[in-house]
Amino acid sequence: MRKNQKYDSLKIPEKAKGILDFYKQFRNENNLVFPDLGEVNLNDKKALLTRTKSVNRNTNRKLNRVAVKLCINKKLSMHIARHTFGNISGDKIPIQMLQKLYRHSSVTTTINYQASFMNEERG
Repeated sequence: MRKNQKYDSLKIPEKAKGILDFYKQFRNENNLVFPDLGEVNLNDKKALLTRTKSVNRNTNRKLNRVAVKLCINKKLSMHIARHTFGNISGDKIPIQMLQKLYRHSSVTTTINYQASFMNEERG
């Protein structure tokens, strides 16, 4: 994940293991789970950033096609998915775990991020 240029590992939930098992067949020389970064040199920060932006843009286009087919009248994107997760997680996930999932360096950032969802609901 490109967020904050930090790498981390998390325990994989059981529900996600089947999805990840499917993608194992597509692993490339970089040994990445998802094939979207193709043969990008992971040490070339500029090429990696360019490819990541391209993949994100293409994924957002696909999400919007899904929205149209499902008659969803709201814009869908990876960024909105992140916010949706934050909004749904609310008080269901401990703040320290959310900090790790968001890859925030400070728990204060996570608290402020989560507080923005509570303010949106009130407004």
